[in-house]
Amino acid sequence: MAKSTDTKRPPDATGTMIDAMANWQAASLGALNWFGAPTIERMSDMGAEWMTFVAERVREDVALQHSLLHAKTPADVQHVQMTFLQNALDQYSAETGKMIELSSRLFEASEDDSDDDLADNVNV
Repeated sequence: MAKSTDTKRPPDATGTMIDAMANWQAASLGALNWFGAPTIERMSDMGAEWMTFVAERVREDVALQHSLLHAKTPADVQHVQMTFLQNALDQYSAETGKMIELSSRLFEASEDDSDDDLADNVNV
């Protein structure tokens, strides 16, 4: 088998990706720089709250299936279903309130933010 005499080196994939990401940031993600740490923390809190809620709802769904499998009469099935629906409505209502509260505070300036910090974040 003959060796290739082509001495061309492949492009540096890491450097190419870094350049591409820098270009993407400059083109679209640069606007996110003004958020600052407090806003990012609040967004993280919202995400954590939502994931906790979804995990709890999945547990409720599994418990529903367990309860339905152990129901002895049609009346038991109806009771399990009605209890599940009422709990779901209550939980979704409460979660909606929490998410509205968290989202209303999302872009508030915290006590730690100063005008200088906000200006620095805009120019980053």
